[in-house]
Amino acid sequence: MRIDPQVVWEDLRAIKKNSPLVHNITNYVVMEQTANSLLAIGASPVMAHALEEAAEMTKIASSLVLNIGTLSCSWIQGMKLALTAANTKQIPVVFDPVGAGATNYRTETAKSILNAGKISIIRGNASEILSLNGDKSQTKGVDSLLHSSDHLSQAKKLAIKNRCVVWMSGKIDVITDGQFVFLVHNGHPLMSKVTGMGCTATALTGAFAAVNQNLLLACAHSAVTMGITGEIAAKKASGPGSFKCAFIDALYNISSTEITEQLHVEVL
Repeated sequence: MRIDPQVVWEDLRAIKKNSPLVHNITNYVVMEQTANSLLAIGASPVMAHALEEAAEMTKIASSLVLNIGTLSCSWIQGMKLALTAANTKQIPVVFDPVGAGATNYRTETAKSILNAGKISIIRGNASEILSLNGDKSQTKGVDSLLHSSDHLSQAKKLAIKNRCVVWMSGKIDVITDGQFVFLVHNGHPLMSKVTGMGCTATALTGAFAAVNQNLLLACAHSAVTMGITGEIAAKKASGPGSFKCAFIDALYNISSTEITEQLHVEVL
């Protein structure tokens, strides 16, 4: 198995053509960034976290994204209702365990969501992934102090345990289903200076999963697109503020040529 830049481009074209509705129950900090990023690639974002409509909205969506960045009891309940609805409809569910390992509440909430239904893809940093495996991790708030490529076995362990795809993000992104492994080397340091880049990656993965039934490839294609877009945006930015705007523009304008020329993925 390999990452074909032409197939990445085909997924992007499918997103633009079909405009899948991606239901995000996500955090206050990143809502605008993730919504604009989904719009930039042609998807349709919706963010309905109220208990009264979380499940109903999921029933008309093409994928569900759950992000625990800003927690509250009602949001957690809404996530579980939406998860049940997504499983009933058999649409992909992408889960971002933001800050798992930083506090017991976050860690236990993340584990309870994993136990509440079928998760298709887990996307988190190394600290978050280790915490879901029950190992002690190093965190600074919701940021990881660990390097993803040093913990490949942890990503594979979590993928096998939950029968899902795991995307462990970092300087080198690790993507695995427990058997196949992709190491994505695309990206730029400025991406870590803008809040919500990881959450944006999670949201975009929801769009790719909506158009590609091979969830391992869908996840890898999202990672590649994120990384290459970051590289393009960094060339036009003078700092984090201008990078944020340049990223949305680069995502909107990304071309098949850029994907082909800049894709850097290692297959293990």
